[in-house]
Amino acid sequence: MTKKLYHGAAYYPELWTEEAIEQDIKLMLEAGINVARIGEFAWSTMEKEEGNIDLTFFANMIKRLNEHGIETVMCTPTPTPPIWLTHNHPERMHVDQEGNVMVHGSRQQICTNNPVFREKSAIITEEIAKAVGHFPEVIAWQLDNEFKCHVSECYCETCKSLWHQWLEEKYGTIDQLNEAWGTDIWSQYYHRFDQIPQPKKAPFLHNSSLRTMYQLFSFEKIAEFADEQAAIIRKYSSAPITHNSTTFFHVDNERIFENLDFASFDTYAEKSNFASYLFNNDLWRNLKKDRDYWIMETSPSHAASLESHSAPHPNGYLKAEAVAAYALGAEAFCYWLWRQQRSGCEQPHGSVISAWGKPTIGFENVQEVEAARKEIESIMLSTRPAQAEVAITYSDISRAFFITEPHRGLDYRSLMINFYERVLSNGYHRDLIPEHSNLEGYKLLFTPFLHHVSSEYLDMATAFVEDGGVWVVGPLTGGRTENHTIHTDAALGAIEEIAGVETLYTYPMDGTESVGEFMNTEAPLSLWSAVFNPKEAKAVGVIKEGISIGDAFITEHKRGQGKIVMLGSLPEGEAGDLLVSELLNHYAQEANVQLHTDVTKGTIVAPRHNDEEDVWVMINMDGKGGSVTLPTTGTDALTGANLSKGIIEIGPFEHKIVRFQKNL
Repeated sequence: MTKKLYHGAAYYPELWTEEAIEQDIKLMLEAGINVARIGEFAWSTMEKEEGNIDLTFFANMIKRLNEHGIETVMCTPTPTPPIWLTHNHPERMHVDQEGNVMVHGSRQQICTNNPVFREKSAIITEEIAKAVGHFPEVIAWQLDNEFKCHVSECYCETCKSLWHQWLEEKYGTIDQLNEAWGTDIWSQYYHRFDQIPQPKKAPFLHNSSLRTMYQLFSFEKIAEFADEQAAIIRKYSSAPITHNSTTFFHVDNERIFENLDFASFDTYAEKSNFASYLFNNDLWRNLKKDRDYWIMETSPSHAASLESHSAPHPNGYLKAEAVAAYALGAEAFCYWLWRQQRSGCEQPHGSVISAWGKPTIGFENVQEVEAARKEIESIMLSTRPAQAEVAITYSDISRAFFITEPHRGLDYRSLMINFYERVLSNGYHRDLIPEHSNLEGYKLLFTPFLHHVSSEYLDMATAFVEDGGVWVVGPLTGGRTENHTIHTDAALGAIEEIAGVETLYTYPMDGTESVGEFMNTEAPLSLWSAVFNPKEAKAVGVIKEGISIGDAFITEHKRGQGKIVMLGSLPEGEAGDLLVSELLNHYAQEANVQLHTDVTKGTIVAPRHNDEEDVWVMINMDGKGGSVTLPTTGTDALTGANLSKGIIEIGPFEHKIVRFQKNL
């Protein structure tokens, strides 16, 4: 259980004078900062010359911050190796798909699989853990920084050797790999594992299995690096360990956090894209369910580098972000960065304090966050986020499939956020859950854009249906094997028998002027789609226009106490939003989903509870104001006023908290 709500910032005291550090601490107290993250880019400060490690400055800094009530998240500095580790050693550097060898001077320029890098990373990690791991003021650890943010798979000789080992461990024999990948096509047959290339640039596209498996190999190797650092730290510290990730880095987040203690993420979504911000909160809440997540980085005003910048937040939005995060289950809301950097490639990035030591445009908004944190903290600490009844499965493995097979530029993350936004805008409390999550407590499960449905997931979802759940499958779900090949027994594999359908065709409906109807609502259909013969199922959505007129694109099939719904195509546009809303509301009602609020678009309700009461935290996110309909009488938790059943208005970026007594 969270003991306090943290309000923090990334801080780089190694870059500043003693006078600036004194000024920073004073201003941190004015801004309400109670936790600082340090050390992540400081390897050359800690170990200026190889083997000469001095951590005195950082140990003293941790003590100094704590004297002012500021606790520390200590980081390992491995994203920025020092010059002595990279100079004159091209064999240690990251190599991209086109064969370009990275050079020193940015970050993530080295191959994290290189044995020399691993050895030196282990040494510096162990020395840091020895030096400060016993400090009670070190409340958490962050590994590295944003794994695979600026790079994806590495194609160096070290990775080539590890790739062959990984393939042999995965497939056992070369004959099994050849069969799984279908390598007789285009004379791709291999005689030995060491003949299998890395998917570098080629005259045309690589075999889908080769391309996707190389991504999964890279996912596993970066996770092993995280595991290695965490194991070293645990020898000297009992503080929990995390990593700051997000959904567009080239990692499998479920695997990254498998052996870590809590989840955290970085986000720089603009106000216009607040759904993406909420998407991350609803996913990270479920990556480590036994401990609250952190927002490790967000900008107090705007993100920027030498080449680009985002729009600054309007006044009031930062507070809305923070209240939404705390209400949805975050333990911490932290900024990148505290003091603006005077050099480097991110000089223009938004900060709390300028490089010359004055408050920036974001400072008053940070103070506003602190006032809100104090206002809501006791309520947040005495309640927990309510169990959602609606779940949407998220998969970084499927994202790898989409990178290999994007059709016409499809992006998995964008598809998922757009789908998620339709659930969000209809007022349903929802969870985004990783592939291997337990389905207990859910009533309605969506599985969109999951190219490969594993046998484990299929068994779990089938049991969920038989116990009374409603499972909506698709679109673009189930059409590929685990090796990124096409099924030869049925278009969607084992799903079809379970769902009582036969897939007649799969083809791209974009440009075919196809229109589908569901419950008297018509909408254009899009994406690569599946068209069904219902067989044991019932056709409930039928194609009215296009090249498959009269065939089903939505079916439902009773199984046990529940139902499987096949959604073969994605309705698009405003009409598509209406059709998806019809589908969502219809099956939510059938599944007896209760956690649903009547809320205007742009405003959200984050439900929380304890044994005595239910609590609704209502936040306007779009700056236009909105309203929520209260289902019964309640009490304003911030003013103590009694509230009547009915509509309650929420101003632009305003938050309100309502208590409802449970009928005990």
